[in-house]
Amino acid sequence: MSMKAPNIIPTADEFRTILRRRGLKATRQRLLVHEAMMELEHASAEMVKAKLEEKGHKVTSSSIYNILSQLADSRVYSRRPSMGSKMYFDVSGVKHAHLYDRENDTFQNVDVPGISEWATTQIKRRRFRGFSVEDIEIEIIVHPTKKGNKK
Repeated sequence: MSMKAPNIIPTADEFRTILRRRGLKATRQRLLVHEAMMELEHASAEMVKAKLEEKGHKVTSSSIYNILSQLADSRVYSRRPSMGSKMYFDVSGVKHAHLYDRENDTFQNVDVPGISEWATTQIKRRRFRGFSVEDIEIEIIVHPTKKGNKK
């Protein structure tokens, strides 16, 4: 199993095109947030703010959170709630699996070919009384096994 998922992060130009298709403007702040998210991949609003400040940009935490939420609501990004009660956002809108490190409260993409299709096939065979399946996300919960994997 390969740990690294294929590149599924939209470039700046692809991001502009996606925004246009979703009826959103490519504002300076949205572009700055996406630039930070391209580096971070999975991040909270606070992490994006720190990355922007590191590069000399001033954007308020509330603006960043609102931009990330709007992009998630528009299905440009997705939300990744953590067990640590922090909301993370995923720069990729493409379906893929994740490793969630419970101890360090971090996400990373993982390449498990065919896992989403397999899970979808298995779930579609089942009925859940009183519920309709909206989506299927694969999240593999892990913890570090070596001291080198701990923050």
